[in-house]
Amino acid sequence: MEESIISLSAFTDYFADTLQLKNVDITSYSPLALAYIGDAVYELIIRTKVMNHGSTQVNNMHKKSARLVNAKAQADIIRSLVEGEELTPEEIAVYKRGRNAKSATTAKHATVADYRTATGFEALCGYLYLSGKLERLIWVVSRGLNRIGELE
Repeated sequence: MEESIISLSAFTDYFADTLQLKNVDITSYSPLALAYIGDAVYELIIRTKVMNHGSTQVNNMHKKSARLVNAKAQADIIRSLVEGEELTPEEIAVYKRGRNAKSATTAKHATVADYRTATGFEALCGYLYLSGKLERLIWVVSRGLNRIGELE
């Protein structure tokens, strides 16, 4: 595990240096801004997981990803983590801020409750990503997938 931490740390440093990213206090971001980046990070994790199952038609990979990258699945994940007391108080606070944020967009294929809950989950993913807590982010996603029976 130590080797992965070193390479992960080197990657994040290289990423920040190469793209000339500024150090920003992530508490200055709105919950919806955290959800914006969290949505992308979560989708990348899921697509990586799907790709790891082997090469198949892109349409099949898309279907597998779409089953997990939607408001209902994300809401199920975060609810299971909260119910299982798997999150820290800080993570729960970030999730709740995201869930309670007023969004200009509406749910397309989900209930309002699932959509808002999923937004909270995405905010948590964004928060963990921007905090550099990538190992915790991966753990939260994999544990959530496991709890809802989607980790193969």
